Amino acid sequence: MLNGLKAVSMGGREMWPLVEGGKGVAATNHLSSGAWARAGGVGTISAVNADSYDPEGRIIPQIYSALTRRERHEELVEYAIEGAVQQVQRAYEMAEPELSRGFGALNINVLWEMGGAQRVLEGVLGRTKGLVHGVTCGAGMPYKLSEIAAHHGVHYYPIISSARAFRALWKRAYSKAAEWLGAVVYEDPWLAGGHNGLSNAEDPRVPQDPLPRVRELRAVMRESGIADSVPIIMAGGVWALSEWTDWIDNPDLGQIVFQFGTRPLLTQESPIPEGWKARLMTLQEGDISLHKFSPTGFYSSAVRNPFLRTLEGRSERQIAFSTTATGDHQFLLDVGVGRKSYYVTRDDLLRAREWHGAGFTDALKTPDNTLVFVGPAEKAMVRKDQADCMGCLSQCAFSSWADNETNTTGRLADPRSFCIQKTLQDIAHGGDTEQNLMFGGHSAFRFAKDPFYSNGFVPTVGQLVDRILTGA
Repeated sequence: MLNGLKAVSMGGREMWPLVEGGKGVAATNHLSSGAWARAGGVGTISAVNADSYDPEGRIIPQIYSALTRRERHEELVEYAIEGAVQQVQRAYEMAEPELSRGFGALNINVLWEMGGAQRVLEGVLGRTKGLVHGVTCGAGMPYKLSEIAAHHGVHYYPIISSARAFRALWKRAYSKAAEWLGAVVYEDPWLAGGHNGLSNAEDPRVPQDPLPRVRELRAVMRESGIADSVPIIMAGGVWALSEWTDWIDNPDLGQIVFQFGTRPLLTQESPIPEGWKARLMTLQEGDISLHKFSPTGFYSSAVRNPFLRTLEGRSERQIAFSTTATGDHQFLLDVGVGRKSYYVTRDDLLRAREWHGAGFTDALKTPDNTLVFVGPAEKAMVRKDQADCMGCLSQCAFSSWADNETNTTGRLADPRSFCIQKTLQDIAHGGDTEQNLMFGGHSAFRFAKDPFYSNGFVPTVGQLVDRILTGA
């Protein structure tokens, strides 16, 4: 056991100060989360379009047959609730002996910006009473999280990336349900995998030390009357606890707990496919890219594979235009736009002709009065994916869907983005790791360097937790 490390109380339960990060679509499920809770930590089931099963235990494919987006959205919400309920029930069954003696916990994780988030959360908690300890929630400003959690008698764990964000949430809503605050998750926007909470004032190219930011968060919590015994969960970049000894028992920080998102991907219970696990062992430092292609509008961190490089190339083949000859836009574009009249600069006209000659023959309009050049097959895929939208986000830049009365953002669909539901479902269920979005934290390159994983060793969750508790 690492010197100074001890069990903590979180939301009224005892546990090791170790939290499993709840990773997106089907990347944490009952197997991984149940095992993590059984090992005495907080197992976190992803309730983002979780898998459900038929009577024989086979995963039920999420197929959308309705004709309209609104109807497909209803199908998605039904899938999401049923899947998450089944995952919670199975995870609890796995971890029940340990949970019954009061050690460890099971949480669910939702994204506030996912389509139907409040309905899904209400639906899941209403059917899993007594099984779920808490709800972790980020990707947006989830003001109603505390109200929903308190109504169902579970704790809430807001995910934030700055003290300023927590102050706003506390003043507006959380102070009214203070007794149900289990912990505050600080998710570092430069180190964590998946979607990141970078603000407009922060430079994605200039990472900041998390220690002063967490110290500031604790100061805000103290000002708000929140006891130091309510933990801050450090998420993002956590690999070996021996590297965080200055955080443990640090009086400036109060109670600190650590979240592991990337390391649990490579365990025997992890539900990700074997090809994904094998790919993790090949990553090198710098292979994780912080980018802004997500249809959520948030920055996110993922492996810079051919899928991501395709998006980079698509945006690089981009020119601004005007619908009339004005300013520098004096040259009529003569490739990629058919009979439409767009005026561009002379240099951009030459570049467009060059892209056209290289096979990028179709120009797609963006909401920002620019054109991106793609090949015919890529254009067909973009248009099909936009048409197949099932409303998996509260607002989607790629399809212009919005979870509102009109079901539209009011902006043109953006071809520089992608259908996030399609690619995350595909990679989670055996799709090509090079042609799908592969989320990952910026420490993922350490799999290839850590001797614990030498000779292709893949630990059980129990073995990983034991290893982590030693500090290694």
